[in-house]
Amino acid sequence: MEAYKKLQLARKSGRPTGLDFIQHITTDFFEMHGDRRFGDDPAIVAGIGRLCGRPVTVIAQEKGHTMKERGFRNFGSANPEGYRKALRQMKLAEKFGRPVLCFVDTAGAYCGMGAEERGQGEAIAENLCEMMTLQVPIISVFIGEGGSGGALGLAVANEVWMLENAVYSVISPEGCASILWKDSSKVREASDSLHMRPEDLFQLGIIERILPESDQEALWQTLPIQLDQKFTELLKMSGQELSEARYQRFRKIGVYGE
Repeated sequence: MEAYKKLQLARKSGRPTGLDFIQHITTDFFEMHGDRRFGDDPAIVAGIGRLCGRPVTVIAQEKGHTMKERGFRNFGSANPEGYRKALRQMKLAEKFGRPVLCFVDTAGAYCGMGAEERGQGEAIAENLCEMMTLQVPIISVFIGEGGSGGALGLAVANEVWMLENAVYSVISPEGCASILWKDSSKVREASDSLHMRPEDLFQLGIIERILPESDQEALWQTLPIQLDQKFTELLKMSGQELSEARYQRFRKIGVYGE
């Protein structure tokens, strides 16, 4: 399937959101609010739950379903306080030895004036830095659209998985077309150039697993088991080994030969 069609599917109304995944694959989820600096950001849901009985910290970008929900969630585009809330939960996970599970679904971080004034770039950069050295396992799952630093702020993980109809790119195809060709209508060409499909990203070593999603009920049943098995494997490593493996994973991206 061409990249542009994948993009349309990733953006399709009615796709399961982060909260849907939390509700279907975890139990006893308790949401935590606020970044202890400015306020709470509804675009990011974070808290503690159980995955196959295992305590985990779960963080998800949430777009909402209805127009009212989407407005409240800012269409999944987080402010700095959202990324700081996520980081606060990650550091708590590290303190208590809990694995971290992230669900990514955003067109990008919010670029409003208030977000810039409160340090949007710094908040994302701090997440990248801190996630790289976190002493517990991290798995990030792309469930829809993964755009730019807004997605990467929750994706510095030991493993990155994607649904088969999700996308992940450094910029939106519309933004890419406007910059390269000065013509936003060239979105199809931009989509192909960005190699944003899961198949492309798997081949490039940017993701580790592609998850079939044609049977939603099967996904709800198998995903928790797959995640639990991978966390069991990762938890055999020490905190320093986890951090080093994460670092080496990202160092290898973009290397094709010596």
